[in-house]
Amino acid sequence: MRSVFSFLVVVFFAFSAQATAIKEAPWSPRAAAYRLTLFMGNLTPVPWDQLSDVWEKPAPGSDLDRPALSQVSQDGRTAVQAALQDKDRQQLFVAATRALGQGLLTHLEQAENKLGTAEAGQELARAKALYRALANDIQLADADAARRLGRAWLQMTSALGSSGVMGQAVQPADPKVFRQARAVVDHYIRLNYLPADFVVRDHLTALPEAVVAAGLDIAVPVSFPPGTNIADQADFPRLILQFEEAGEEESNLPLVAYGDMLFDSPEIFGGPARDLGLTCSTCHNRSDINRNFFIPGLSHRAGGLDVDSSFFNPLFNDRVADHLDTPSMRGVRFTAPYGRDGREPSLRRFIRNVIVTEFAGAEPTPFQLDALVAYIRQFDFLPNPQIERDGSLTELVSAAARRGEVIFKTKFAGLGNRSCASCHIPSDHFRDGLIHDIGTTSAPFEGGTPMPLETPTLRNVNFTAPYMHDGSLPTLEAVIAWFNDMAEMGLTDQQRAELLAYVEAIGDGEDPYQRFEGKDSVFRLAWEELTTFASTLGTLLPLKDQENIAVLVDTVAPDLVADTVTMVNLSARHEVSAFSDLLRRIGDASAAGQWDEANKQWVAFQAMQDEIDERMY
Repeated sequence: MRSVFSFLVVVFFAFSAQATAIKEAPWSPRAAAYRLTLFMGNLTPVPWDQLSDVWEKPAPGSDLDRPALSQVSQDGRTAVQAALQDKDRQQLFVAATRALGQGLLTHLEQAENKLGTAEAGQELARAKALYRALANDIQLADADAARRLGRAWLQMTSALGSSGVMGQAVQPADPKVFRQARAVVDHYIRLNYLPADFVVRDHLTALPEAVVAAGLDIAVPVSFPPGTNIADQADFPRLILQFEEAGEEESNLPLVAYGDMLFDSPEIFGGPARDLGLTCSTCHNRSDINRNFFIPGLSHRAGGLDVDSSFFNPLFNDRVADHLDTPSMRGVRFTAPYGRDGREPSLRRFIRNVIVTEFAGAEPTPFQLDALVAYIRQFDFLPNPQIERDGSLTELVSAAARRGEVIFKTKFAGLGNRSCASCHIPSDHFRDGLIHDIGTTSAPFEGGTPMPLETPTLRNVNFTAPYMHDGSLPTLEAVIAWFNDMAEMGLTDQQRAELLAYVEAIGDGEDPYQRFEGKDSVFRLAWEELTTFASTLGTLLPLKDQENIAVLVDTVAPDLVADTVTMVNLSARHEVSAFSDLLRRIGDASAAGQWDEANKQWVAFQAMQDEIDERMY
């Protein structure tokens, strides 16, 4: 449910452990390719095909639609291409680092040569864009140098001069200041990013060579590469919860509310997922899917990722590039077994597997699993007036859809003398609860067995593109065409159109996306959700449950502040920060075992909520 509220914010890529995603500013092509090289080069195995694309095609996250290699010198281009061809990780690191460093110095030289012209500022901006790929690692390893370099960049910018406004306040360029400042950057880059030899890296980073050669142990925080998108799409899915349909308030269901909070909390995962702010709702956006989710090197296409790669949990690494499309969780209580391959018979076991195995989290407590199951079981399908409860069609469907239903229930030899309805059983939410090998996967090794897949529901399928277990087919029309070819069904163009009409009728849903009018806003939705999460303190404080209070506070407090970026009433923003601080005080008192103080702050928190609630909108 969370992470949808800050997609408009653009900052340099820096994540903290909170559920609200912050979108990064675009990178220059060479800087993007360099950072992607560091990220993908640390994966096991290295995705060489994707790394080649990073350099030879426009790189994900770059601000220009041109390949990075097109902006590299001939010598640099040859070195990068040779490393890619040889699939030599260290060789590629050296070639990429030299290409970046040399490009940076070349732009600085050209800026100095063009002082007094507009081109000088453009060249300096290009140099800064390349320096961005190094800046964080320099800051980590050598704060003093980072400050010196920062001053030098400012001095060069000032030394460019200014043409003023309408001939007034003209400031001439200062070649001497520029030359001196440029020398500071030039010396550091040559020493650390253009040395004669590089130390062999076990882990690729942009740390300065002098620091690496000295053997200093510098912890580099994990980060996503350019082109990553874990923020939700602007039109995020409408959430249908069973208890709301029954007229119940979530705040009256503390177990459900706490599970809702855990679903939106990075705290249940291990590093790096937790450190980067990933949550269950990052992928399963408001019970459905996040079509925009993409991590270069881990995602082959938007809307999914390779969950058993070396990045999130090396112990779970199967060393196979097997991207999985994110499935919708709408109506999940009806769709056991779980996992694309149906490996988990129960929702509880599936949730535990995601936390511990896929994302390296600590073993969840029985209470946490109870809460997550209680919440997730509330997810309902979108209502669809075109089908009855038993899956039969209503009078609202078209004549073409009715003819398509006949095709859907017709047996075909190529389907093993079965029909579409044999697996997608209408009376069982258009699925059969079984796994099948339908020819969409290959054996992991010669003589091996292809992975069978669990039959997905067709309820609300209109809103879950792309399709198939790996998201390889973009439309339902493409899915029907694939089956028609694979099973030699022999459908005519008209029959395929009628079958599509039927699938779209049963896969439809009312009001699939959240709409906002008047005081209803993305911030109001965030505020109401977060304060509902906080309401579970009324249950946790009397139990003196320090562990779960800490998880709640560490999840909700930072998100309260982060979500203020979407506030309309900006004058109330400071009150949200004060409100978040009260929550922090509850957490601090709880951690210290000061229960009287924790309860005192809880009373103050509730009173402040009552006071400021209406001003938030």
